[in-house]
Amino acid sequence: MTTALIADDEEAPREQLLAALKQAWPDLQVVAAATNGVDAWDAFLEHEPDVCFLDIRMPGQSGLDVARRIGTQAAVVFATAYDEHAIAAFEAGAVDYLLKPVDATRLAQTVQRLQQRLQRPAPVDLQALVEKLAMAPRRAPLQVLQAGVGREVRLIRVEDVIYFESDSRYTRVVFDGGDALIRTPLKELLAQLDEQLFWQVHRSVIVNHRHVAAAVRVDEGHMHLTLRGRPETLPVSRHFQGLFRGQ
Repeated sequence: MTTALIADDEEAPREQLLAALKQAWPDLQVVAAATNGVDAWDAFLEHEPDVCFLDIRMPGQSGLDVARRIGTQAAVVFATAYDEHAIAAFEAGAVDYLLKPVDATRLAQTVQRLQQRLQRPAPVDLQALVEKLAMAPRRAPLQVLQAGVGREVRLIRVEDVIYFESDSRYTRVVFDGGDALIRTPLKELLAQLDEQLFWQVHRSVIVNHRHVAAAVRVDEGHMHLTLRGRPETLPVSRHFQGLFRGQ
């Protein structure tokens, strides 16, 4: 029986892919569904799956980081919202990819190709492709936010933000010197931030890791972050606790 690992930090695309795979490949056994790159790599080491479906952008380690480690140990399919440049790189590298949201017809083609490739002695070597994608030009991270504070439109440097918190229809921006509300949803904001600086730790929280003092495990299922020079704590959901593991 062929085994698979799925890794995507967003619940809806992850569940959609799981459901679609049940239809397109009934005999496939999904042995793990990870929500970040750290857990994806741990799950790979534990289960040694034949196929890995990896979202490219994940907290902690990206799908590219995980694929680099996997090498030729498994067949890899990237789930992506990348531009045409990256898609061309996938096709030139003979590596399967899925655009999100996953299309059933496209998935069926991918499954057919995977089943054929799994008959070969070794999967495609991903190293050259991963390096090419890692070097591909990306949109520059967001530098400045505009937030209405009373009658003012305040310009906030993103690097000064301590954390973002979803607040009903708005996103609360907490920075050195105060806080403000912006209308950009947290999910949309995440795609514009520097992933090396900002980590999503909860469905409603993105934190600038430079301001994190410690990750405190409350009990088996709960963890929170303490911040440098601030009294409040931030929750860490179970999905993202893998980002904070002692070495």
